[in-house]
Amino acid sequence: MEAAGVRLLDESKPFDVEVLDGVVAAAYHPSHPERSAANSILMKLREQANTWAHADAIIERSKIPEGRYFGLLALDDAINTRWKILPDEQRAGIKGFIVNKIIQLSSDEQTATAERTLIHQMNKVLVSILKQEWPHNWPSFIGDICGASRTSEILCENNMHILRLLSEEVFDFSKDAMTTAKIKTMKDSLNAEFALIFRLCEFVLGASQRPRLIDATLATLKAFLSWIPFGYLFETPLVETLVDRFFMAAQFRNAALECLTEIASLTEPKYDEAFVRLYLSLLAALNVVVPRDASLAAAYDPATGNERDQLFVQRLPPFFSGMFK
Repeated sequence: MEAAGVRLLDESKPFDVEVLDGVVAAAYHPSHPERSAANSILMKLREQANTWAHADAIIERSKIPEGRYFGLLALDDAINTRWKILPDEQRAGIKGFIVNKIIQLSSDEQTATAERTLIHQMNKVLVSILKQEWPHNWPSFIGDICGASRTSEILCENNMHILRLLSEEVFDFSKDAMTTAKIKTMKDSLNAEFALIFRLCEFVLGASQRPRLIDATLATLKAFLSWIPFGYLFETPLVETLVDRFFMAAQFRNAALECLTEIASLTEPKYDEAFVRLYLSLLAALNVVVPRDASLAAAYDPATGNERDQLFVQRLPPFFSGMFK
């Protein structure tokens, strides 16, 4: 292990991905006798200023998922700490590599399924780039991702995950990671371009028969519902679509209920009548999907209910508490 550490930490020699894989494998093996030494090598490697420059080689050539994850960690470190001082061509190279790799991995069903974890990790790296570059240096991003989503349902599914991560990062997790001015700029940009995202969600929910894409779209929609203009909620068929098409379908009921709960938790006197219609429509739907003699207690009991029913019973009270608060 000592020789491997010397080899990897010597920046005068070409980077050896195979040696890295051996160190990473030892670090992740719970009973490896040199696990501690391997972890120490990886920590020192992450601290080296130029480790990120080998990230593309690591991601392309590593034979183990943990090795590729290490490459992404090194790249994410550079994006979060060194992005502003990197030359323009290096920033463009990182951005191009991540975007092209995500598209490559998301372009066919078999690869997208096999590499789901890696794709999710790359999505998070892309969002780190967006926090640095968007909207000023990448103003076309929302239009680009929405346009590309209409070319492939498999690609669209992953793009929905990216949009959800972006919304969560900007509106939920950004306080300690970005300046107030940067947060405001990103929020304003998302608001200004939300029409593109909404039309994409409408298109998918109205046309797709792919369950995983519908699930991803409903999850993305939920991430946006707490802050989008009320007109999108009550001056479009959105509520009716959520209730009539997706709440009524057992497969999507819980995801639709989460969206409806987000809407029910909002307040806007101008739309009081619309909130009443939402409440009444859900009550009517409940009368259809929940038999009068059904026992919610039994549905929630692990011994008698299935996981989907347990989740439904768990998510129903927040809808009513949000509506009546």
